[in-house]
Amino acid sequence: MNNKIKWLREKIRGLNMQGMIISNPINVKYLTGIEAEGVLLITRKENHYITDARYLEEVQSTLTIDDEVIVHNIVDVNKYDNENFFSFCENVGFEENYISYAQYKDYMQKYKANNLEETENIIEKQRMIKDEHEIELLKKACEITDNCFSHLLQYIKVGMTEKQIAYEIERYFLKNGADGLAFDTIVATGKNSSKPHSKATEKKIELGDTILIDFGGKYKGYCSDMTRTIYAGFLPEKVKKVYNLVLKNQLQTEKELKEGANIRIIAKNVDNDFKLNGHSLIHALGHGIGLDIHELPIVSTKIDQNLKENMVITNEPGIYIPEEFGVRIEDTVLITKSGCINLTKSDKNYIVVDKVKQ
Repeated sequence: MNNKIKWLREKIRGLNMQGMIISNPINVKYLTGIEAEGVLLITRKENHYITDARYLEEVQSTLTIDDEVIVHNIVDVNKYDNENFFSFCENVGFEENYISYAQYKDYMQKYKANNLEETENIIEKQRMIKDEHEIELLKKACEITDNCFSHLLQYIKVGMTEKQIAYEIERYFLKNGADGLAFDTIVATGKNSSKPHSKATEKKIELGDTILIDFGGKYKGYCSDMTRTIYAGFLPEKVKKVYNLVLKNQLQTEKELKEGANIRIIAKNVDNDFKLNGHSLIHALGHGIGLDIHELPIVSTKIDQNLKENMVITNEPGIYIPEEFGVRIEDTVLITKSGCINLTKSDKNYIVVDKVKQ
């Protein structure tokens, strides 16, 4: 049997559940490789995937005999009143953090479950630890992202708009082996860079502008995430102190990330250093990354959790001066027993594009 489904069966059995309904498409892909619309049912004896006629061929070509998943056309299932998939199942798990209350009521009626039980993110928690194959896909996604950044350093010119750069990033990913964007690209220049999640606008780059670029691509479903803060024409003196403080903490965090390290302590160290210098860490220091751009664990001063080997997370301290500029430096990193490995490897020192001739 598919090892991930086997693991899930053992897990829900330990929770006194006899089945589970999985509708989150990211979790479905993680367990089966299926990317087509549908619902995965883990029942007492069998595994079922319910989809519609548009996706039957795609689903059947994705699954192997080892997956042991029976594929159903939803029309046929509805015709036979859902076949009571959960007969003799006292408790059936569901993804309480994914479905709405309306869907919950629909599941109760549609699948005739006696009792739907919350599963407390058991699949998402399992996804935190990447296997060898997942790590290779993440490395490839990060490699393409690094190559894209190298291209941008030659491409970006004063007078370009934020949207032009964002479009070029998407074009590069699609042309160079990525599935596409992992998330909406952030290109924030000048005063816009003081907003951590600013969207690309028609603003044109001016001499001396900060250019904050937060971007990532997907490779075979797995995401990369990297931020670099660079400068147009020249590096203004007023930003150097802030840039140095962010880089210092990003590099220090890099040294502290390893199996057994406590997330809250690491994030608190950064926040304390920022506050000593008159700033604050206003967002999480990082987050897990994999099939989704934001996964568990969240690296935050509010989370008391230890890192584990083969987690893949981001390391992204940032400082933002309202109405002036922002600096964020971010890498995707792999946690190991003795430290961490940067999967994004682009230069983090001062970078000036379209330099002013001296």
